[in-house]
Amino acid sequence: MSATGLSIIIPAWNEENGIAGALEYLLNITAKYPDIEIIVCDAGSDRTSEIVSLYPVTLCRTEKGRARQMNAGADLANHDTLYFLHADTTPPESFVDDILSAVRNGMEAGCFQMQFDDPNPIMGIYGWFTRFPFPLCRGGDQSLFITKELFRKIGGFNEFMQVMEDIDIIARIEKETTFHILDRIVVTSARKYHSNGIVRLQLIFGTIHTLYALGADQETLVRFYRENIA
Repeated sequence: MSATGLSIIIPAWNEENGIAGALEYLLNITAKYPDIEIIVCDAGSDRTSEIVSLYPVTLCRTEKGRARQMNAGADLANHDTLYFLHADTTPPESFVDDILSAVRNGMEAGCFQMQFDDPNPIMGIYGWFTRFPFPLCRGGDQSLFITKELFRKIGGFNEFMQVMEDIDIIARIEKETTFHILDRIVVTSARKYHSNGIVRLQLIFGTIHTLYALGADQETLVRFYRENIA
């Protein structure tokens, strides 16, 4: 184990169009660090695994389910700090130093603020709200760093959950320690908004958050998600 190291864990599903660019970006940034690893957890989708195998990263093949994929990656991780990153999210160039500095300063878990790769002012407003510490403003697209010790203590991601697994783990983190929102920004793809409508999709996400807060079960949440989001 390395107290200064970082394990970057990327759950992937049908990412053949963007995974090469994502890995090249990360490898370019992390090349100067001795204790960094990248683990891509693919669930048998398109040509993602084939492309990933061309790069000096660890390829993990798992069953589908983001929580299950991220847990599988954490099981393979060799370093003391885990960084869960979506394949279509680009962290700032300083992300390694930002995360390791936060951990050295006693922050056991947190995320970055976020903006979308779309100049639409409405999308800018959505991103602006990610600086606030409210569940409705959180999401896996902001990425997540957490010490392996804390990750194990809280039991990792809940593999039963297909929806809201990111909100669930943050709630469990906050029972143990403060969840920190770092100042820097990740940039994430707006492709789902383009496919489903900028305002419509946000209303759907808001409804899912509300249903979850009211105690809706996973079956209800998953059905609502699949019926409304392309």
